[in-house]
Amino acid sequence: MPHFEPVVVAIVVAALVVALTALARRLPVPTPILQVAAGFLVAQIPGIAIPDLDPDLVFFVFLPPILWSAAMFTSVREFKRNFGSIGALAVGLVLVTTVAIAAVARQLFPGLPWSAAVALGAIVSPPDAVAATAIVSRMPVPRRVITVLEGESLVNDASALVLYRTAVAAAVTGVFSWGESIVRFFIDAGVGTLVGLLVAWLIIRAVHWTKDPLAETLLTIVGPYVAWLSAESLHVSSVLACVAGGVYLQQHLSTAVGPTSRLQTRTVWDLVVFILNAIIFLVLGAQFGVMLAMVPRDSLGPVLRAGGIITLVAIAVRLLWVPVVTLLRRLPAGSRRRARQRREAPTPRWRALFLVSWTSMRGVVSLATALALPRLTASGASFPYRIEIILIAMCVIVLTLLVQGLSLGPIVRALRFEPEQVHQAEERLARLETTRRGAEALEDLSHEDWVDQRDVEALRAEVRERVRMSEARGGSYAGRRRLRLAMINAERRMLIRLRNEDAISDDVLRALEQELDFEAVRAGAGEAR
Repeated sequence: MPHFEPVVVAIVVAALVVALTALARRLPVPTPILQVAAGFLVAQIPGIAIPDLDPDLVFFVFLPPILWSAAMFTSVREFKRNFGSIGALAVGLVLVTTVAIAAVARQLFPGLPWSAAVALGAIVSPPDAVAATAIVSRMPVPRRVITVLEGESLVNDASALVLYRTAVAAAVTGVFSWGESIVRFFIDAGVGTLVGLLVAWLIIRAVHWTKDPLAETLLTIVGPYVAWLSAESLHVSSVLACVAGGVYLQQHLSTAVGPTSRLQTRTVWDLVVFILNAIIFLVLGAQFGVMLAMVPRDSLGPVLRAGGIITLVAIAVRLLWVPVVTLLRRLPAGSRRRARQRREAPTPRWRALFLVSWTSMRGVVSLATALALPRLTASGASFPYRIEIILIAMCVIVLTLLVQGLSLGPIVRALRFEPEQVHQAEERLARLETTRRGAEALEDLSHEDWVDQRDVEALRAEVRERVRMSEARGGSYAGRRRLRLAMINAERRMLIRLRNEDAISDDVLRALEQELDFEAVRAGAGEAR
């Protein structure tokens, strides 16, 4: 039986993930919060040994594919339009939050050195890509809000890690230089970005050579690990290497692979990210339970109280920073550059501003950096307040997940965001133009010798129907989609009936059912039962 223990653990974790996901569908509670709670409860079971979490495991196994995936499915156009807002959050807010938390931590723990206090601030300053994407993206919020939050989460880890490493080095060696840190930030960011672009470029070249859907999907999975390892070996930003690689890959993958590979790659990535997210939040809850048990009872209260205060500081700084910086960016600048930026990325209304200000859950990066704190300094002494810093960081993670994660649903419903019309208009334009281009290609090919004119007439009728549907203004797209979905379900039931009556084979059923499934996905009803 000992040889099968890892398999049994994997089965138990999979069953727990499935059960929590199903439960979250029935409760007004985000799935990550249920997973954290489940991990914490598992850690309290007598006889269950929770192993120490290796920070390198988190940094290398979990973070690269999550960052790469988030970058692959980020709109580059929207990222560019909101670059000013993203930069103000990912760099400016990280620095301000770090300083504010360090100052408060010094007041709470008078013996805490500034270097260790700055390390604590850098640990808890960046909101997490995993938490933001897992909770916010499933809610009916403006697309720009999601773009800003995801863009911030992709970039802020790089700036926070530079601050963290500088502060830790100062705490360990007693040497600190702001000038060196600033120069190092730009070098790490630039070289790390180049590494990611190079890795993604090599993947595209390899994809052209393999021409196999399974191999192409595997290359996209391996890519983030290659980018991360390459950047780490050069001591540059591995975070930006994964972000840059993912962005480059998504810009070129559509012309590099075929339809089967694209569908397969998206499905595999959805599954990978789903599994990694679930394990991360389960581990986070379990580690929080372990850390609580490690702290002496007499000092547990002050540490937890400090964790609550620092959580409030982190939330308050963001609530102040977002509207203040937004207002400053709206002031007349007297330059054409800022006027152009305001036209391209209009300042969001107060509801969107408040949602961006409130959404700042911490997650896996804060956990990994806290656990990665060295145990000893260069002199052989213990790293100052190491256990307290780790526990405070975990308090901030759990409290932001609970307070902000649980409140997001009611807040979004209370804000009553207006349905976006831009996306629907762009989708209608894309459908119409692509259908017309297909019609032009059909007419060009209709004179070829190998073409059967009956096929041409059938496709012309199909094109006319698609154009009519794209140009239709009456009724509603949602109503037409609902009707088409009912037709698809009826067709599928008929296929199953014909199979059960031995009128068709299972092979025919699968082939035609796949066509119906693709049509249901195109109609936006891929998850409908």
